[in-house]
Amino acid sequence: MHTAEHSSKLAQQDRDHLWHAMVKFNEQASPLMAVSGDGAWFTAADGNRYMDGVSGLWCLNLGHGRKEIAQVVYDQLMNVSYFPLTMSHEPAIELSAKLSELLGAPYTTFFTCSGSEANEAAFKIARQYHAQTGKPEKIKIISRYRAYHGSTLGALSATAQANRKLKYGAEAPGFLHVPPPYAYRPSFEDDLAAANHIENVIEWEGPDTIAAVIMEPFISGGGVIIPTPAYLQRVAEICRKHNVLLITDEVVSGFGRTGKMFGFMHSEGVQPDIVTMAKGLTAGCMPLGATAVRAHLYDAFKQAEAGSHFRHVSTFGGHPASCAAALKTIEILEEEQIPNRVARLSQDTMKELNRLESCQIVGEVRGVGFLYGIEIVEDKKTKAPASEETMLAIVGGCKEKGLIIGRNGDTVPGYQNILIVAPPLSSTEEDLQFLVDTVKNIVKKEAAKQSNSVTS
Repeated sequence: MHTAEHSSKLAQQDRDHLWHAMVKFNEQASPLMAVSGDGAWFTAADGNRYMDGVSGLWCLNLGHGRKEIAQVVYDQLMNVSYFPLTMSHEPAIELSAKLSELLGAPYTTFFTCSGSEANEAAFKIARQYHAQTGKPEKIKIISRYRAYHGSTLGALSATAQANRKLKYGAEAPGFLHVPPPYAYRPSFEDDLAAANHIENVIEWEGPDTIAAVIMEPFISGGGVIIPTPAYLQRVAEICRKHNVLLITDEVVSGFGRTGKMFGFMHSEGVQPDIVTMAKGLTAGCMPLGATAVRAHLYDAFKQAEAGSHFRHVSTFGGHPASCAAALKTIEILEEEQIPNRVARLSQDTMKELNRLESCQIVGEVRGVGFLYGIEIVEDKKTKAPASEETMLAIVGGCKEKGLIIGRNGDTVPGYQNILIVAPPLSSTEEDLQFLVDTVKNIVKKEAAKQSNSVTS
């Protein structure tokens, strides 16, 4: 148990020395500090207990306290503590083979430490592949507005969230952006029209200049935007037609989050050329990213001439302990049938959250598996986004009741109005009921407050 004196000392050291991600500086702030965790819940230094309704950063998919994952990490560190993948080690070999099995086709996997790095590797692989197959001008990457693909320079250039790029200077060249299939705020008649626009861009730019299209099967941090299965099917068809590689970013949607092992599997017949992964790959227990490349694409890197190999390295990418954690995570996902469990339990959760659409400040509720977005508005007719004050009131109100939820902060200017809920995949039915009841009560309370303010 933390004493008040110890907690006060830590809070001051935090303010003096620790730089927090995505948080505005506040000299008086005392950030929530976890001291222990159990399942979907953690206990803070002040003794209060909270349900983690966003799985940390969309990654703590099996919750806290999975002793079997901790044990394999310990065992691996005691056996081979580190070994670089300029050579090889058993956990990386076994994990790469297992990923091919899960993906449903032969892939060759390059390991990194994070999703950002996995996408950086994917872009370089795509460009080098085309250069080594006689199309050196195919260097452009197409992504979608509102999408997030990472914070490193190339990944940030693929990211199309303006607020993430403020004051960082020029982006890396060669990245193009197109509107997403966003039914609530549509740029097109339907999802197929949104997909067809990608073909228009390919043709306008010239097919011989486009290396790849990257997309999350379901846009996560940009507002939980859920297209129909036909959308990705059409995009895959367009990519095949124009010799453009399809990269699916499964950093959030992979490993059971959507009710299938990978998000692209909701679209029958789609087999991506490159799949990037992180987060749920180790259930958040160890840092690990992966870039899985279709085996026939990897053949282009087997040439003997100088510079034909992939000249990229990640010191800690594919760390033996991280690979061991990933293998155990996948074993748990399969043994406990987590994707099927998510698909089953999410039906009732989604049904309950959908009831919020009758609320005057809720424009739309969207979701797939254990990934939900609740779009909060000032006016249902105009769809005017909710104010910062309203969003903070709802997120803060949930926190006061013991539930941590998120929102699409620092994304699209003027449209940071979507609540994000993504509980651990191992959450109990009681956990999910608490989550649903809390969100519904706080949103309705805020709606009533605003209604009373208008009438008074």
